[in-house]
Amino acid sequence: MAPEGNRLGGGYLDFEQKVAELERQVEELRKLGMKKGIDYSVEIRRLEKDRIAELKRIYSNLTAWQTVQVARHPQRPLLTDYLNLMVKDFRELHGDRCFGDDRAIVTGIGQIARNKVLIVGQNKGKTTKEKIVCNFGCPNPEGYRKALAKMKFAEKYGLPIVTLIDTPGAYPGIGAEERGQAQAIAVNLTEMSRLKVPVVCVCIGEGGSGGALGIAVGDRLAMLEFAYYSVISPEGCAAILWRDGSQAPDAAQALKLTSKDLHKLGLVDAIIPEPVGGAHRNVHDTVYNVESYVAQTLAQLQRMKLSELLESRYRKWRSVGTDHGVRAGGKSGTRIVSTGGPAGARRGPSPARV
Repeated sequence: MAPEGNRLGGGYLDFEQKVAELERQVEELRKLGMKKGIDYSVEIRRLEKDRIAELKRIYSNLTAWQTVQVARHPQRPLLTDYLNLMVKDFRELHGDRCFGDDRAIVTGIGQIARNKVLIVGQNKGKTTKEKIVCNFGCPNPEGYRKALAKMKFAEKYGLPIVTLIDTPGAYPGIGAEERGQAQAIAVNLTEMSRLKVPVVCVCIGEGGSGGALGIAVGDRLAMLEFAYYSVISPEGCAAILWRDGSQAPDAAQALKLTSKDLHKLGLVDAIIPEPVGGAHRNVHDTVYNVESYVAQTLAQLQRMKLSELLESRYRKWRSVGTDHGVRAGGKSGTRIVSTGGPAGARRGPSPARV
């Protein structure tokens, strides 16, 4: 079985016990001050200072498994938060024109900063009813086909594409396999590499296996600081290698799934900072940081000629797994990185396959 006790009461994770105690003391002092009419502002400020210092200490030294727990936090901002706070005049586009409208992937046109874009995002849902409708963020083949159809629409009208990745993985049901889950993802990988418009991908939470990769082939790939991106979930890896889900923390460490590890490996172009204590503690600042990154990156990409854009994208993905890709990654100890070019793109010229 997977490790238990990931969260304490009140939405605190199991490694945040001291933070929970400090916040409890602050709340008690506020109630006591209101009841007795005594000013405890000095004591409250001291406790708040201690709380911030403790959060900084904890979140500057998270293990891989703790990062996974933060990425899965129930209060972490989801796709709907980004659509509501970051995208103006969002108009959803439905259906794959083949089977149905998968609610685990949302597509639509809108405006981010000054850019009219197509947004493709994975939706986990917030309420229990929404989670069931969205398959808990696990897309079916029709979701990937819908995403590709809308991307082709965006290409036709010259709209840049922004994808927001947040999924435990593609839905593994029998029906999904019968309808061509693997093929749908594979076709997306091929076609996204050829799109003649800028494509910016951001992992905002969980980046699980091919389910994430199906909308993650672009000119730039960024991750929120405490998101994760992996070929398999830590629990799945532990079950396969050790036949014991309780080994998930060790599996998470071995998978190198954190933003820092992936930037060092040259797989990720930028790490977008999260507020102190994670995105779930300050949704607005998190969304603002993502919006700023997307706006700056689109401005950079839109200055490139189409041939340069496609060549750069081709070289970026061809270099994955090579020494060139690793050398182009971040330096050891780098906390927040926003690179000027794609990770792993430093290699000799080779013709783009379009």
